[in-house]
Amino acid sequence: MRPVQAPAPGDDWLSLTAEELPVGMVYDWAVRPSCGAVVLFSGTVRDHAEGRDAVEHLTYEAYEEAVEARLTAIAGEVRQRWGTVGRVALIHRLGRLDVGESSVLVVVSAPHRGEAFDAARFGIDALKSSVPIWKHEVWTGGAAWGADAVPIAEAGTVA
Repeated sequence: MRPVQAPAPGDDWLSLTAEELPVGMVYDWAVRPSCGAVVLFSGTVRDHAEGRDAVEHLTYEAYEEAVEARLTAIAGEVRQRWGTVGRVALIHRLGRLDVGESSVLVVVSAPHRGEAFDAARFGIDALKSSVPIWKHEVWTGGAAWGADAVPIAEAGTVA
């Protein structure tokens, strides 16, 4: 697993890391003169889950060998659907995260806000439904693996 660093060339930043996510750095990287909109989605660990209060922390694990291909496919689909998109970042964190920490970033720049919002929404939805990353929740009185993990073949969001 590589440290979180902006890609030297190119307009896609796809990464899996155990490090704190560089929210400001990713935003700055996504800004381009040709793009009047940057949408940044940061998923953070919250203190509850469906049917559970007092979530204390999460631990994320991944099938790392398959993640890069899935992120590449999602970025490609974003570019196919919204042809004017400038930059795309899909970055997910692994390991233990406490309440309030950022676990995932999806950032899209585009000439106009509509396509940036739509592309970012697609990006996070596709990532959550098709990238092999799972979370283990720990709350007062219990712990369990997230019930919404979907195998890649069943996700159906991107080929």
